[in-house]
Amino acid sequence: MTQETIEIGAIALDEYGDEIGRFQSLVRPVIHKNLSGYCLDLTSISQEEVNRSLTFPNVFEEFIDWIDEFDKNYILCSWGDFDRFQLVADCKYHDLDYEWINECYIDLKNQYHKIHRLRRNHGLKYVLEKEGFEFEGDQHRALTDAENLTVIFKAYIDEWIY
Repeated sequence: MTQETIEIGAIALDEYGDEIGRFQSLVRPVIHKNLSGYCLDLTSISQEEVNRSLTFPNVFEEFIDWIDEFDKNYILCSWGDFDRFQLVADCKYHDLDYEWINECYIDLKNQYHKIHRLRRNHGLKYVLEKEGFEFEGDQHRALTDAENLTVIFKAYIDEWIY
């Protein structure tokens, strides 16, 4: 089944790790207009919420405009590569420019596991708890995941490879 982005959430940090902005928006799917029961349970996003949302091209344009408010030298980060692959897939589907995504994107999960020489991949919640932090908010919500990812990013701010 073709998946679609149903939420974009991000936190902008300056070079010192201080928060300078937030972005959050739901996205109305166009291929599979009705969310699956699995998706509804996983994310706690309701069908009514996505029905009232803008489609991916509109939300993505808002996201790019938000990014452009900050320094042009930015890096997109996520825990794993799925979000990058999904953004690229949605851009391709909607015939939007996506080449730039791969040029400014880092997978913190991969780098974290290399830093700690871990063979087994671990989820963000597990890593936060292992590091002595508490996962806050609802898992699998874009902004909540960004908030929690920011905690790990800041803890290793000088070790990430851009």
